[in-house]
Amino acid sequence: MAVKKKIIELLTSVSDPEIPVLSIMDMGIVRDIEINDKNVFIKITPTYSGCPAMDTISTEIKMTLKNAGYIATVKSILSPAWTTDWVTEEGRKALEDYGIAAPLDASLDKRALLDGERIVKCTNCGSTNTKMVSQFGSTACKALFQCEDCKEPFDYFKCLK
Repeated sequence: MAVKKKIIELLTSVSDPEIPVLSIMDMGIVRDIEINDKNVFIKITPTYSGCPAMDTISTEIKMTLKNAGYIATVKSILSPAWTTDWVTEEGRKALEDYGIAAPLDASLDKRALLDGERIVKCTNCGSTNTKMVSQFGSTACKALFQCEDCKEPFDYFKCLK
């Protein structure tokens, strides 16, 4: 069990290349870890099929574990599909602190993105007096919002189920 804890600790040091304040563990993309002596088999799930960051993440996992004396094999799995439900509470807080509104649940997400309800909280001042500026933000998994109170723009991480 101590070895698995060490592996998890090492994986927690691997950042998501698109959101560097989140580890791959915070994102919930690590789905399984199997350890056989110094050989570690890791299954990861992309946040969406075809995510260009997966090769980088796989390489980072291998290098991080190699530097700690392990041999890593990384396999991408597509089922079950990744969901924003897998983002940890620590990850959600890190998103907010970084200036990206954490995903709402599926029903609230639709109300914010499709109905224009003012329920996405500004990451700068905390107001929900916000409006969507664009369905797409800096990446396809985010929408661009603006706060009507402090006037600051910010990304909202869309709910994916």
